[in-house]
Parts: sequence; C-alpha cells; structure tokens
Amino acid sequence: MNEFELPSSMNEEEKNTLLSQLENLIQQTYSVEKEYIALTSSYNQLQSLVRQIIEALPNALWVLNDDGSVFLQNSEAEALDGLLPLLDLAESESEVAFDNRYFLIKSGRSEAKRIISATDITEQKRKERLASMGQMAAHLAHEIRNPIGSIALLLSTLAKRVVPKNQPIVDEIRRSLYRVERIIKTTLMYSKGVHPVKTDISLKQLEHECRAAVESYSFTKAIRFCYAFDDATVRADLGLLALALQNFLFNAIDAIEESEEEEGEVSIEARSDGRVVRFVIADTGVPLPDAARLFEAFHTTKTKGHGLGLVLAQQIVEAHRGTIAIENDPKRFVVTLPLT
Repeated sequence: MNEFELPSSMNEEEKNTLLSQLENLIQQTYSVEKEYIALTSSYNQLQSLVRQIIEALPNALWVLNDDGSVFLQNSEAEALDGLLPLLDLAESESEVAFDNRYFLIKSGRSEAKRIISATDITEQKRKERLASMGQMAAHLAHEIRNPIGSIALLLSTLAKRVVPKNQPIVDEIRRSLYRVERIIKTTLMYSKGVHPVKTDISLKQLEHECRAAVESYSFTKAIRFCYAFDDATVRADLGLLALALQNFLFNAIDAIEESEEEEGEVSIEARSDGRVVRFVIADTGVPLPDAARLFEAFHTTKTKGHGLGLVLAQQIVEAHRGTIAIENDPKRFVVTLPLT
C-alpha cells in the first residue's frame, strides 16, 4: 500500500479520524465490488438458465427487438430459416404452411421485446384430415352398400340362367363385386374401429379362408400360390384375422400384377412354436416403394386399392397383441401373434 503524508497543520486526533474514514471508505469499496461481482455472476447464471429453458422448448422461439432484429432464438428457430420473414407479426395467432409442414404461430409483446413461437402441428393436421376422409369414406360406403346388395342379388339370378360361353363374364363380375364389397367392409371397419371377439381357432381354418379369398380375387397374371399352415390352434377372432391375412395376400398379388414379369409367386406360411404363431407372407412382385408410409391411411401407390387394406391389417394385428415386421431381402411381411 502506497504511503502518503497528511498535512502538517492537522493534529494527531484529526489525522487518526481521517485515516479511519479512509479505511472505512476502502472497505465499503471492497464490499460494493464483491456485491457487484456476485450480482454479475447471478445475472450470468440466470441468463444461462433462461437460454437453457428456451433451448429445451420443443417449439421454435424468437425474441425480437423493436426494429425486428433477432435478440434471442433457440436452435429450433435457427433450423426454420426462412419462416420468420413470412409471418404477420400483427396477428396474435395464426397457422402457416412452410417447408411441407404446418406451424401454429403465436406472437406477443413483453415491454420492448416481441416473443414469437412456432409449434409444428403437421401431425395434428394430418390426423384431422384423415378423420375427415374417414367420415366421408364411411358415408360413401353406407350409400354404396344398398345398390351393391341389389347387384349381388341380380347377379345370383343371372348366374342360374347364363349360357356356358358367358360364364367367364359372370365370374369376372362376381370377382369385381367381391372386391367392392371388401372395400366397403374395410372402410366401415376402419371408421368404427377393430374389436376382436376371440375364440380358439385352428390355423387350418385360416388357410381355408385365405384360399377361398384368393379364388374370389381378380388378377391377370400366372401366379403360383404356396400355403404352409401348421396343425395348431390360436386364440383369435377368425373373421378379423382372416381379413388381415387376406389383405396381405391381396397386396402381394397386386405387387406381382404391377411388375414387368408375366408370372410370379405368393407364399404364406403359419408356424407355431408353442408360444407364438408367425405368419410369413412373401411375393416376387415389385419392391415396397416407401415402407415408412406403408401403414398410412388412404396412402397408396397402387393402380387399384384405396389405401386401407394394410392399415386395417395393422389394426387387427395390434388388437391381437401382435407385431408386424417388414423385410426386403427377400421381400416379406412377418406377423407374430401370441397363441393365447
């Protein structure tokens, strides 16, 4: 500490008083400095905490200055580069389409700052759209059911009177009618939901149902069908499980129909190990175009079909506490169900 001289005119008492006051002032300065350091540290910690909270938010967040410049933003906001200029900041809440997604935008002010959040609602919009499409499809299915019933009765009458040379035409009408009836049944079941009534059924019964369905299905190419079902039982809803397997078979047939080859092969086997039963459905048709969207309602890449067959099959399998696996080499579906 540097020494300094006090004025000689001051007596000893005055000097001691002044030195004491200076010492107190120095101590107060140290105290203020310590408080400032502690306050700065607390502020930095608070600022870090705020940034961590903002960063942890699942939605994009911007904090803007009065001039529109970005004061603060999280990584979700940084990833949506180009969205901010599209927003109408005068609206407190709006929906915006951006980069093939939908976002719910909320905007508000806090003193001199504007806070904007963007929440991805793409999945919500998709579910709303599917619900709307499902309601419309169910309504159409109900409307179509009555005339289809009339056509089926007329066809039954016609089949008794048809001359042999026209029998193939009647058979093709019957197969086409079967396809329409299945579409109606699938659509109504999708709209109402799957509620299995389980009983003990044999795998051979399922094989019989699959064979009968294939015989009623319309296709133009030479397709070999291979069936291999164990002589075992499973606790399931016969009608629903048969419908699910038939939908996998029809998907396989359609894949061969869309291939460049003039013939193909479809195989289905059911093997039980005493705990579970595994159904394996394989075909030599075209590869799966987009496995990620395979079980998305109303999405189909086929020239025929309405995009509900595999969706309903998935619902039926899940209602039986089962799983579906997709394999590409070779191409096949593996459905696993508990036996009880």
